[in-house]
Amino acid sequence: MTPETNQPTPHETTDSLPFPYNQRPFCAYEPIEKSIESVRVLVVNDLLRDESDLSELAREEWGETAAAKLERERYISSLAVENIVSNVTRLVQEPLMRVAHLSEAIEAAVEFRPQAIVLSGTLSDFDYYNPEIIRRFARFAVGTHTPILGICGGHQLVGVSFGARCVTLDNLEPGERREGREFEYQYRYIRVTEADDPIFRDIRERDPGAWHDYPTTGLNLRVWQNHGLQLDRVPEGFQLLATAYRCRNQMMVKRNEGQLIYTVQFHLEKSFQDLARNLHRVNPNLTPEERKRILREEASSRTLWAHPNESRDGRILFENFLRLSLEHNEREG
Repeated sequence: MTPETNQPTPHETTDSLPFPYNQRPFCAYEPIEKSIESVRVLVVNDLLRDESDLSELAREEWGETAAAKLERERYISSLAVENIVSNVTRLVQEPLMRVAHLSEAIEAAVEFRPQAIVLSGTLSDFDYYNPEIIRRFARFAVGTHTPILGICGGHQLVGVSFGARCVTLDNLEPGERREGREFEYQYRYIRVTEADDPIFRDIRERDPGAWHDYPTTGLNLRVWQNHGLQLDRVPEGFQLLATAYRCRNQMMVKRNEGQLIYTVQFHLEKSFQDLARNLHRVNPNLTPEERKRILREEASSRTLWAHPNESRDGRILFENFLRLSLEHNEREG
C-alpha cells in the first residue's frame, strides 16, 4: 500500500487473474516448431465482397445500407484471412499461399494447384449470397480431390454443398430469425466422438496442471465458438467427429471417393491472432505504444482472451490437417 492514499501499489493489483480458467497469473508456454517443410495452401475468403456477390433478397432487405454492410464484410474478411495465413506461416517452414475470394476459388484452384484448401468463416446468411456463387462452389466441393478444411461458416458452406441445411441454434430457418438470435460466443468444451481419427494426433499430450482442467471422461477439446447458425445434420458420406450440447455437429470428415474434407463449427485458427494489430480501433492520434497498450487492456478486461494459450487444441488440429493433406496428396498422386 502507498501510505498517502492507502491504495494498492501496481504490483498489488486487486484485479482478477488474467487467465481465469486455470486460475493462475500466467499462461503455459509451449514452443512451436515449424516441423512441416512446405505446403501449397489456397485460402478462400468466404465473406461478401461487393454488390455482385449479393442475392436479390440482400439487395431488397439491405437497401441503402448495403454499402456499409459490405464494408464491414471486407473488414471482417481481412481479419479472418490474416488469422488463417498466420497459422500456415507459423507452422510451415516454406509455405506457398494464395488468397482468393469464394467467387474466384475454382479458377484459383485450377491455376494454383494447391495441396490444401482452407475456407474462412462467414458473416452473413447464405441466402444473402448470389446463389450462383454457392452453386458453383458446391459443384466444385463435391468433385474435388484437393483436401479441404472448412472453418465455421466454411463448415456450413461445405455442409450445404452436400445437401444439409443451415439453421439457427434453435432450429429455425435463418430468415425466420434475423434479429435476436442465440449465439455461441466463448470458449467451450466439445466432446470428441471418434478419438482414433488422425486429426486428433497429439491432442492428449498436455502437461498436467499447466493447461485447463479438461473434463476427464473421454477426449474433449477446448475451442473458441462464435456462431449463430449450425448444420441441421451430418451430410451423407461424412462422419461426425465432435459434438456438444448446444450445437451437435461441431466437427466432421469425409474420407471416401478420393476426398479428404474436414470441417469445424468452431474457430481453430485463433492461436496466432494478435489483438494489438487492430490499432485503428483506438484513437489514431495517440502514439503507437499508447494505442497498443490501450487495445491490450481493452481486450484483457472485456474478453479475457489469451488465444495463443486458449487455442492450443485448435492449433494442433490445424497442423494435423496440413500433414494429412500432404499424405493425401502423396496417395492420390
